[in-house]
Amino acid sequence: MSQLDQVQSSGAVDKAMLAGAVLALLAGIVAFHSLAESSVWLRAGVLIAGIVIGLVVALMSQSGRRFIGFSQHAIDETRKVVWPTRKETIQTTLIVFAFVLVMAIFLWFADKLLEWVLYDLLLGWKR
Repeated sequence: MSQLDQVQSSGAVDKAMLAGAVLALLAGIVAFHSLAESSVWLRAGVLIAGIVIGLVVALMSQSGRRFIGFSQHAIDETRKVVWPTRKETIQTTLIVFAFVLVMAIFLWFADKLLEWVLYDLLLGWKR
């Protein structure tokens, strides 16, 4: 068997596993709704079982393994982040507030200037 055949075969198996995971999830949802007359615990158990079986089957697929590897790598990268100190956070927040205030004043002034130019000078509408 050539390497291309193995890749195509594993791709087909991966798609079948993901389809099985979706079917398990849908089966849990359908069973939850079809057991409307049963107890809440039975309905919740069937729904949770469908979700768990679907997740297990999905995570056992090649795509699921890649997702787990990606998640682990993302967690490792998050641990490397240098978070700002409290002082830096407060200073940055104050800078943002000051900038927003300056921009609000500028936009208010620009609005009033355009209002004066359009209504008072060009159109002659005095209030």
